[in-house]
Amino acid sequence: VQLQASGGGLVQAGESLRLSCAASGFTFDGYAVGWVRQAPGKGREGVVCISSSDGLTYYGDSVKGRFTLSSDNTKNTLYLQMNNLKPEDTAVYYCAVDSQCVGLAKERVTVRGQGTQVTVSS
Repeated sequence: VQLQASGGGLVQAGESLRLSCAASGFTFDGYAVGWVRQAPGKGREGVVCISSSDGLTYYGDSVKGRFTLSSDNTKNTLYLQMNNLKPEDTAVYYCAVDSQCVGLAKERVTVRGQGTQVTVSS
């Protein structure tokens, strides 16, 4: 049971990246799924989550209108399209699943991927 995140990199402010998160050994059905990030010296921050209870997608205020979460159930993969990136988006991005969205940023989460580094230069 694991999540494999990829797609991070170094970009300039205003550019875009697409992160992928492939699940193996399980499916996303019944879980809250999404992305969290952790910048140097800071705690984990929820970025986006698809709720297990209502199926709606919730975005953090700092990424609304710029980031879009999608999924391909045939590939059991999540995608995070990040547009108009800003230097403050610099962080390690983790995909995660848990019973509820509020659990994604916690230390003890059902499954968390290994993280992918996103660096945005000004």
